[in-house]
Amino acid sequence: MNKKARKQYAPEFKKEAVELVTVQGYGIAETARNLGITANMLSRWKKRIEEQSSGTRLNTDEQSELQGLRQEVRRLRMEREILKKAAAFFANETK
Repeated sequence: MNKKARKQYAPEFKKEAVELVTVQGYGIAETARNLGITANMLSRWKKRIEEQSSGTRLNTDEQSELQGLRQEVRRLRMEREILKKAAAFFANETK
């Protein structure tokens, strides 16, 4: 019976993949698909990195609040980009 060797990923790759989700605001599924990994794997990496960086584990209330705040930040960033584009459009239109 042949065992298939598990692919090992460099810590830098994992960190950069997680940053695409947390900093850049891409979705986990989209990022995983683009990198050729599973969404579950990326979710585990994200959870581990977040736990390591915070030094403590968050309880479920804190985790849900953090998730909500991240979603709000992502939404606000998108709104800001839309407003920038609209302002630039209207500035050019009045000239």
